[in-house]
Amino acid sequence: MLRIGSETFALDAGMVREIIDPIPATRVAGARAHLDRIVNVRGNVVPLADIRERFGMKPAATTPDTRFVVIEVVIEGDPVVVALVADKVFEVAEIRLDQQQSVPKIGASWRPEYIHSIAKCNDEFVILPDIAQILN
Repeated sequence: MLRIGSETFALDAGMVREIIDPIPATRVAGARAHLDRIVNVRGNVVPLADIRERFGMKPAATTPDTRFVVIEVVIEGDPVVVALVADKVFEVAEIRLDQQQSVPKIGASWRPEYIHSIAKCNDEFVILPDIAQILN
């Protein structure tokens, strides 16, 4: 699980390659706001995704808790490695299928096309994002 802004997200553990401390990033001219930088991860050029913009959050400064979560996601049939900016990374937690629910039609500020489902874990709502949709 990880926190971005005030929201807690959970990623499928199978997609996570590694979690690293922030490293220098290079801006890419003309890139989309949520994918406007690249980083060098073990000799590979990796897009750096800050998905705050996709969820209507304001940009935030790096803190001692900030981490880059390097993931592999399938986009249009091809595996793609991307680093996600996270304000904080928490422990691995099991979220059972019976804990997952659809996004409510009203009352949620999240864009439903970016959410696979939500779940209750440790008395807190956790967003299970549709990473492929967010990155497109």
